[in-house]
Amino acid sequence: MARKITKGQNAGKEFLQTLKELAYEKGIDEELLFETIEAALISAYRRNFGSAQNVRISLSRETGAFHVFAIKTVVEQAENGITDISLAQARAMNPDYAVGDVIEIEMTPANFGRIAAQTAKQVVMQRLREAERGIVYEAYMNRSADIVTGIVQRVEGRSVYVDIGKAEAVLMPTEQMPTETYNYGDTIRAYIIEVRRSPRGPQIMLSRTHPGLLKKLFELQVPEMQEGIVEIKAIAREAGSRSKVAVCSAEERVDPIGACVGPHFMRVQAVVDELAGEKIDIVKWSDDPAAYIANSLNPAKVISVAVSETEKISRVIVPDYQLSLAIGKEGQNARLAAKLTGWKIDIKSESQAAQEGLSPAEDAHEAPAAPEPAAEEA
Repeated sequence: MARKITKGQNAGKEFLQTLKELAYEKGIDEELLFETIEAALISAYRRNFGSAQNVRISLSRETGAFHVFAIKTVVEQAENGITDISLAQARAMNPDYAVGDVIEIEMTPANFGRIAAQTAKQVVMQRLREAERGIVYEAYMNRSADIVTGIVQRVEGRSVYVDIGKAEAVLMPTEQMPTETYNYGDTIRAYIIEVRRSPRGPQIMLSRTHPGLLKKLFELQVPEMQEGIVEIKAIAREAGSRSKVAVCSAEERVDPIGACVGPHFMRVQAVVDELAGEKIDIVKWSDDPAAYIANSLNPAKVISVAVSETEKISRVIVPDYQLSLAIGKEGQNARLAAKLTGWKIDIKSESQAAQEGLSPAEDAHEAPAAPEPAAEEA
């Protein structure tokens, strides 16, 4: 059985009203805020008054007044004055008390109001910061795999911090374009690769190198993609240098490559400009591996393609004069084609194939892939 002995109430309605308004505006649970303040006040009381007593502090929901109560158990003879009170002392306050009762005795210090107000303010500010962090996290938690536009706020070491509106995001060195430099005030567009909670608030990680950025940029530029007619099936990217994008169309009347290139190359050029001149090959996707591999090597012409489905290996024959183009500078074209298709690609010139006794007809035991028109390259 618990009983309470109280003193007068302190004026605190203005504080109480402010507290409730802040809780409402910031979406903080009002009762949870009261309980948090009360817990903080217990620590403040013990710190300032050196008390080891078992106390409870109450913040009135009606008046905003603070009260400190010492919690004691009624015993015959009190040996521990911190936790116990003798039956005689208890009955001096109320003759109804009996051994075993738990009573609360108000012992609010005269100057506790100032300490309580200061502590409450600190708790409220902390809760507001936590609430704001929560709001930011909620705003961005579902925006992974999306793109944002922001302004560079600072560069620390090699990390770039970007203001994206409600939050600050970071562009780590590994996610930066090797051909770009970032300075205060620069406006950049980046891809959100991760949003995670942390003690200091949500951490939003950006990328300028992720293939998803390229995909989103095309989706912004190509209406047919927004309508679901043209789809990007695969992307292989070496950020800042070159990319290959495989596209297909759900309608025969719509040329997926033409849709991505746009009138007078306007659509693809807008993407290239956003990526600081990165070259882009747009190729036609096919469910026929031989045809898809042939297309992936654009702008090189292909004579024939032979594939081994079990080993995911293909052998491609190209005209002699196209060999260097098919392989690309430092092997880049072949490397990107292999990454785009998921196939290992062995490229041979007609002369090499003839020397090894391979003819195009023999090589193409699966229907030879008719080469697509060279992909538009920016």
